[in-house]
Amino acid sequence: MFWTGELIARSAPVRRRATPERSPLVERAVAAYVGLAIGDALGATVEFMTPKEIRAQYGVHEDIVGGGWLRLKAGQVTDDTTMALALGESILGAGRVDALAAADAFDAWMRAKPVDIGNTVRRNLVTFRKTGDPRAPASEHDAGNGAAMRILPVALACCGQPPAATIFACRAQAHVTHHNPLSDAACETLAFMVQDFLAGRSPLDVERERLGPLVAEHPVFAWDRKHSENPSGYVVDTLQAVFQSLFATECFEDCLIDVVNRGGDADTTGAIAGMLAGARYGLAGIPRRWLRGVDELTRVRCEKQAEALIRLSGAEG
Repeated sequence: MFWTGELIARSAPVRRRATPERSPLVERAVAAYVGLAIGDALGATVEFMTPKEIRAQYGVHEDIVGGGWLRLKAGQVTDDTTMALALGESILGAGRVDALAAADAFDAWMRAKPVDIGNTVRRNLVTFRKTGDPRAPASEHDAGNGAAMRILPVALACCGQPPAATIFACRAQAHVTHHNPLSDAACETLAFMVQDFLAGRSPLDVERERLGPLVAEHPVFAWDRKHSENPSGYVVDTLQAVFQSLFATECFEDCLIDVVNRGGDADTTGAIAGMLAGARYGLAGIPRRWLRGVDELTRVRCEKQAEALIRLSGAEG
């Protein structure tokens, strides 16, 4: 069932032709990756703010301006995007999703002193340094959104492969830092949703075939009952906010503005919503001001990695 919350009225996005050398599949994959970075950069400005605080300071937050508690430069991204890029590089280097390669990449990322890092990620990477085991112990306390926010490279690398391959790969990367059944369910659902949208499936079909089983197995994820505001880093809160925004809007811009103005862990809800909306609407649906506003080096890295991961998957035949 679609959630029917209030929408923020926006003008239709600028439509552009696909880049001639890219197939429609690659074009959507690139849009998903760039969308993740845009949502991250947009949401970081209002991370940890309440909707009331956002309204008081910005009215409606709709531009990539930097700032926030991290005091970012305009267009700068956070751990959501940089961890995804680190994971993607590990996949391309190993030729597959490999837990040890992912753990090594995350460890190198942490040693480079990223602008932000989650507590669960830090704790389990420190343990990895001590043990060399890329699989963190299972924990009921590790149901944060840190594994879900970086799932996009897995979805792209496994595109067109059997579902079991996607599930295995999701857990291989997730369990480096988040070994928890709710985190697993979130990662797998998001990866399959990305793949569905890349294939051009309708939102109604995606909602029915992906979110229905998710809620049936884990009722805590039910997302169509109460308007989600100020979502925390708990993966359930994150996905509820993202799903409400994604399925109650009809364009990339409305989706991202809706989700980041809910506040809370807005860089991550923005990143995940941007990933899904990018795959759903493609590059033509992303406003030019946001494409120009996100850090150019980051945008180019996202584009090139998306193309490389789709080539690795073999999905284009």
